[in-house]
Amino acid sequence: MTISDIARLAGVSKATVSRVLNHKPDVDPVTRERVLRIMEEHNFVPSVAASGLAGGKGHLIGVLVPALTWPLIPDIMRGIAEVVEETSYELVLYSIKTSNHERDRSDVINRILANRLIVGLLAIFPGQSARYLPALQRQGLPVVLLDDQGLPPEQIPWITADNRAGAYAATRHLIELGHRRIAHIQGPLKYQVSRERFQGYCDALQDYGIPLDPSLILQGDFMPPGGRACACQFFAMPEHIRPTAIFAASDLMAYGVMGAAEEFGLRIPEDVSLVGFDDISSSGHMRPPLTTVRQPLSEMGQCALELLLSLLEAPERSGATLLRASPLLARYVGASLQPSQPSQISMTATIESAEPVHFRLATTLVVRSTTAPPPSHARR
Repeated sequence: MTISDIARLAGVSKATVSRVLNHKPDVDPVTRERVLRIMEEHNFVPSVAASGLAGGKGHLIGVLVPALTWPLIPDIMRGIAEVVEETSYELVLYSIKTSNHERDRSDVINRILANRLIVGLLAIFPGQSARYLPALQRQGLPVVLLDDQGLPPEQIPWITADNRAGAYAATRHLIELGHRRIAHIQGPLKYQVSRERFQGYCDALQDYGIPLDPSLILQGDFMPPGGRACACQFFAMPEHIRPTAIFAASDLMAYGVMGAAEEFGLRIPEDVSLVGFDDISSSGHMRPPLTTVRQPLSEMGQCALELLLSLLEAPERSGATLLRASPLLARYVGASLQPSQPSQISMTATIESAEPVHFRLATTLVVRSTTAPPPSHARR
């Protein structure tokens, strides 16, 4: 059924049906009731895309995501949904396939350019496809990037977590428990996030006067098998040089460390302490529950969509204008994270008219049951 079909059945013009759909007051009540009854009888659902094209203003916002199986996506999407449900916009989801990434990335961008259904795009962890995003922006489509994998493309606003500070907090926690031989399982170094978390680890060691030991640093892949393989190498070391604690750059790699510890007959945290990064939903339910660094994923989704909505209202895209247009964004900037107020959000932003806006949300160390002082025989 189309709007023309409804108009024909109701004996009115398409314009009258449109006024009914848009809740305009200048429609005779009897006519309005007849049009609504016919819509209900025929299960008519108006096309958001078509109404946007007809009215000259779309109501569809695109969200580009990696494979939906990524553990971070549900929390981010929850934050996005909380914001969008308060607006007149609808979401269109574009997903990148896990196979043939490069071709699918370019195909998705080409489809977005060709169909022109959306008025703005939120790109979540787009990976290599980020380099295609400036082409969308040059075509007049506002784009916001939620990413920590690489540096943002030209002039595209960017949302991320403070990975370096989070890694610093994780490493400091282990140091303050008494650990000195602290291993680090990195993510792939092609990603900016992996380098930032490694730098936070190095910063903490340096601040506490602990020499960096290259033998305690291995590169994983953010997934459980990679974490397990790295941990097996650590646990195969002679006991007097084996690490007493491991900081894994993702929760999934930390899960792999747990499996390796069981294989080697080591107890967590009695024999080796473990910290992850992300605080995905399953981490609090592991045995033992995982100490980890929480990324404010829902807040990142909220902030990213608020920023995109502000861009739709303020095309000039200066940081100061965006903050004036969005009370939510303004509240994020300058907020402080106090130990007694874990629900607060802290972020810094580059608010320079010549630079893209960059919001960096604070992370939080969540201490659970996988960390403890080192074994007495390992203390020195």
